[in-house]
Amino acid sequence: MSLDVRTNFGGLVLRSPIIVGACPLTASFQNRLALESAGAGAIVLPSLFEEHLVAWKRDNGAELDRREQQRLSRIDGPSRAGLLADVDRYLETFAGARAGSDVPLLASLSGDCASDWGHLTDLLQQAGAEAIEMNLHHRSRAGEYEPGDAEEAVVNLVKTLAGTLDIPLFLKLHREYTSVSYLARRLSSGVQGLVLYGRDPEIDISLHSFRLESAGRRYRPSSLSPVLRELLRVYGHCPAMPLTGCGGISTPEDVIKVLLAGADAAAVVSAIYREGPEVIANMVAGLRQFLNSHGLSSLEQLRARRPLEFCSDRERVLEFDNRTSEFASRNQPHDRLTVKADRWGHVLSV
Repeated sequence: MSLDVRTNFGGLVLRSPIIVGACPLTASFQNRLALESAGAGAIVLPSLFEEHLVAWKRDNGAELDRREQQRLSRIDGPSRAGLLADVDRYLETFAGARAGSDVPLLASLSGDCASDWGHLTDLLQQAGAEAIEMNLHHRSRAGEYEPGDAEEAVVNLVKTLAGTLDIPLFLKLHREYTSVSYLARRLSSGVQGLVLYGRDPEIDISLHSFRLESAGRRYRPSSLSPVLRELLRVYGHCPAMPLTGCGGISTPEDVIKVLLAGADAAAVVSAIYREGPEVIANMVAGLRQFLNSHGLSSLEQLRARRPLEFCSDRERVLEFDNRTSEFASRNQPHDRLTVKADRWGHVLSV
C-alpha cells in the first residue's frame, strides 16, 4: 500500500507532519541537512527576540520609547553576544539557509504585542521566509493586564500584521489565556495556524545565590494530556483553524495522538537533543507503520478517525468513569478494601 504522510499546515504543504521547532540547532546548515534527511517536514530557525529588534532599531538611529529603553537595558552585556544577536545577522542567516533547503523554513519571532513587528516581518518575507511563527508573551507587571486585555492585544496585533503579510502567520500561544478555543475563533480570519503550546525554560531558585535561575532548557518526556486536551477543545470549537501540537512529543505514538486530537503537525525539539535527528526518522517510520496496520493510506484518512464526539459532556463521562469505576467494583458483598491509608487518605501500601 502506498502511504502518504504529507500534511497541509496553514497553506504549507509538508512532506511529513514533523516540524523542528525553533532552537539553536537549526542555525547550522549541517544540522538542517541532517534534520531534512531524517524526514522533517519543516524547520523553524532560531528565534529573534523583541530585544534584538529594539537593539536593531537603536543601531539604525530610531528613537526608542521608555519601554524599549528598559528592554534594551536588560540585555546590554554578554547576553547580547548570542547566536543571532541582531536583526541584520538574522536576515543574512535566513537568506543563506533558504538557498540550501528543500523543506519550508519558518522565521521565529518572540516577544509581546506591544512591539512594532511590521517592518521586520516585511524584511523576513524578502529574505525568503515561507512563514512566520510569532511566540507571544505577556510579561507585564502584576495587575497591569486584565485577561481580556491580553487577548485583545493578540487580536489587534494579528489584525495589524495580517494586512502586510503575503506568507502564513502562525501564533505560538502559551497557557495564559482564559479560553484558547474562543481566542482561536477570533483569530481565524487573521492567522493561518496556531501552535499549542509554547514552553518557557523551567524556573528554579538557587539556594547558594538566592537568585532565580533556569533549571534547564531541555525537557524530559512528559504527559501529553494538557496538549491533547487543548487540541481537542480548539479543534472541536474551531475546526477550520490549522493546529500544531507542541510540548513533550517524543515518540511515534505521541505524534499519532496529537494528529488524532486535531493537529495537522507535531513540533519537536527536546527529543532531538536527547536522541539526535534519527528520532524524526523513527517518528515518521512509526507513523507509516501505524497507518499500514490500520488499513489507512494517508493522514487524511487518519483524520477521519478523530474522536469528534469529545466535548465537555464526553469529558465529564470520562471523569465519572475514572472516579467511580474502582469504587463500584469494590462495593460488592464480601469485598475487602486492601489499600491502607493514613487519616488524611494518603495511600501507605497495597
